[in-house]
Amino acid sequence: MDDLDNSTSGLIWLGNNDGFIFFGSEQNEEFNKELNDFIDNVIQQEAKKAQLKWFEGIGNHEKWNSAIESVFKHRKLGSWNQRVYTLQRSDYKDNDEPILGQEYQVVKIRPTILDNNSIKNIEFLRSKILEFWSSFNHFFHHGIGYCIIYKNEIISVCFSGFVAGNIHCIEIETLEAHQGKKLAQKLAHCFIKDCLENDIVPYWDCMEMNQPSVTVAEKLGFKNIFNYVGYDFPL
Repeated sequence: MDDLDNSTSGLIWLGNNDGFIFFGSEQNEEFNKELNDFIDNVIQQEAKKAQLKWFEGIGNHEKWNSAIESVFKHRKLGSWNQRVYTLQRSDYKDNDEPILGQEYQVVKIRPTILDNNSIKNIEFLRSKILEFWSSFNHFFHHGIGYCIIYKNEIISVCFSGFVAGNIHCIEIETLEAHQGKKLAQKLAHCFIKDCLENDIVPYWDCMEMNQPSVTVAEKLGFKNIFNYVGYDFPL
């Protein structure tokens, strides 16, 4: 922040290393002119420790876009469009939920699953949760999630990546070898039903270029409520 007691502008490094958020006034010249030195001399060193090779950032309002483009114009600055969706109970399309074969087991993510040694790749689930949460207890207290087990292996997961009040942002991933089988769509239905039964608002945030994710969201009834631009450059 530019001032600890009376801040006008600031930069937040998300705790799960999922990028940076610029907030406050984008016209704070004193703050903006120090950003490059701060990134080169402080953030870059910390990023190397975390094995991060890219700076990814967004503004908490769209006026930051031109400021970011100006401040980092000397870098190899790239950008992408992000789409944000939410789902209301009346819009949910539950008539096309995939039916999976008996070899696929849909399981709610509970504490006991993390100690299930019969699951070959349980570390996949553990690491996914800890990408977004400070601890397993924190996740189980605030989040919800489901996974699909196939031949004692977790092949697809869907859980609360971020939570703000009663809004749960969906994190979803299917192992590459099992993609294209509507597993993510199946888990999304399970997640949504859980949310709606508990007055939780499902929130879907994905890259515009990620057409499979966009298709799944819209097929479920999610409505696009706003879009924003993300920026990146190599460290």
